[in-house]
Amino acid sequence: LGVSPPNVLTRVTEYIPEIVEFIRVLVEERHMAYESNGSVYFDVEAFRSNYSYCKLAPEQINNAELLAEGEGKLTATQDFISDKRSPRDFALWKKSKAQIEPSWPSPWGEGRPGWHIECSVMASHILRRMGLPDGTMDIHSGGVDLKFPHHDNEMAQSEAHAQCHQWVNYFVHSGHLHIKGFKMSKSLKNFITIGQALEHNTARQIRFCFLRHKYNAPMDYGDNTMDHAITTEKLFVEFFHNVKATLRGSSLTAQEQKWGEEEHLLQEEITKSKKRVDDALRDDFETPTALSALADLVKSTNIYIEAKEKTKNGANSLVIRNSAVYITKVFKVFGLISSSEAGEIGFEAGGATAEAGGATREDILQPILDALMLFRSNVRDMARSENVNGVLEQCDAFRDDILPPLGIRLEDKSSTAGGRVQSVWKLDNPETLMKERQLKEQEKIRKQEEKEARLLEQKEQDLKHSISPREFMKSLLLEDGATLKYDEEKFDEEGIPTHFSNGEELSKGDKKRAVKEYKSQKNKYEKWIARQHQAAKTWFDQKQFCSGNQQPPDNIKKT
Repeated sequence: LGVSPPNVLTRVTEYIPEIVEFIRVLVEERHMAYESNGSVYFDVEAFRSNYSYCKLAPEQINNAELLAEGEGKLTATQDFISDKRSPRDFALWKKSKAQIEPSWPSPWGEGRPGWHIECSVMASHILRRMGLPDGTMDIHSGGVDLKFPHHDNEMAQSEAHAQCHQWVNYFVHSGHLHIKGFKMSKSLKNFITIGQALEHNTARQIRFCFLRHKYNAPMDYGDNTMDHAITTEKLFVEFFHNVKATLRGSSLTAQEQKWGEEEHLLQEEITKSKKRVDDALRDDFETPTALSALADLVKSTNIYIEAKEKTKNGANSLVIRNSAVYITKVFKVFGLISSSEAGEIGFEAGGATAEAGGATREDILQPILDALMLFRSNVRDMARSENVNGVLEQCDAFRDDILPPLGIRLEDKSSTAGGRVQSVWKLDNPETLMKERQLKEQEKIRKQEEKEARLLEQKEQDLKHSISPREFMKSLLLEDGATLKYDEEKFDEEGIPTHFSNGEELSKGDKKRAVKEYKSQKNKYEKWIARQHQAAKTWFDQKQFCSGNQQPPDNIKKT
């Protein structure tokens, strides 16, 4: 997903000596903890006499359920509750059950660290060695469900140990990730791995999904959420492609550079966008608002380009470049574009990372040149045989089949000068282009299948409608699909049945329904006859005479 590696990686099992020493200081020197029945607990009331406790969620200070959850299942099963001086006290060191859980030696006996103490000790130890006073930190992150008791207890024991009143300056709590409306949880088997997510979407699309949601708000991961992310990505991908195509077609020396009203207005939009993005990110990392500001800048730039394409001088390349360079710069900050990528504008053409490192110029150009040589050979063959349609088919195949695997998108656009069709090329991820091609093929197959189904349905309808009303009534079956509904020998002069196949005479109501069936089929039959006569007339009008090998279609022969 393009996440940067950490500067330091810590494991609890590697910091057991530091944890034991940290707890010893709290017990013997700070008098903020006590030993009870082989375990050690933090004395919340002693801490509150000189410090502030439960800063992050003060309303939860008496929440027994959260307090119990913070101590964990093992604590509850060992009935440590009676060992505490207060229900708010929490374990720093837990006496272990022999042969059931991992344990380490300590002055209080065999045991293991409590949940909260691990983070305090490892963070404080590293930060002290980095020169930060008392191991304090500026920013601490974690899930929103960790506010109380975990983070509040972390701060309490750390402040007691360091004898400071603010161990953390800022907390950044992320919202829960939901799947199908429920909190993502491995224990509930309601989760998806990063690898599974990447089977359906690219890393950039997933990152766009996260950026579209405020970091501290809950987010539901699903098809609908990802569809919005894909739409957002497509907006910027197409923007970068169009900008690059416009810049390739412009010349600083040949083009008039004096800014007119349109250029100044677009530059004002760039300035406004910069301020909106800056204000949004200063407002607690409001990335959805920042993305919205960039999307508005894309729309303003596109409007400018489209308007200028209709003029003689065309768009000013530098003001367009200013817009695209700024958006690219922000995307590098967001991790949507690798910061090591040399390009000033747009996403990497080859995907998330550049894959051409160490390749020679011949290696890079060979597949493209091979494709061009094959295309040239095929077109020459078609031209020699004066096959114009064949030339056009080769051009379409070159665009749709040959270039996408090479990461090249070819688009036909109408030029402003004389209405001549102009083609532009755009570099993209080959996997993206091939996926688009696959989706187009699937859509083409789906439409063809729908068309064939409609034709088959129409053919079946025509076959039913081509039966005369009398024959139709005689052919009707009962629900078993095998027995005739009416007696074939007992119909009146109009063709209305008088008796069922079992010999029972139709009642007044039955006869009324039979007449309705008869009239419905008669109406369909007459319309069918009229269509056939019209088809026959049209055919004979076109051919004038049926002579030689010219034969009318079967349905017209029948008519």
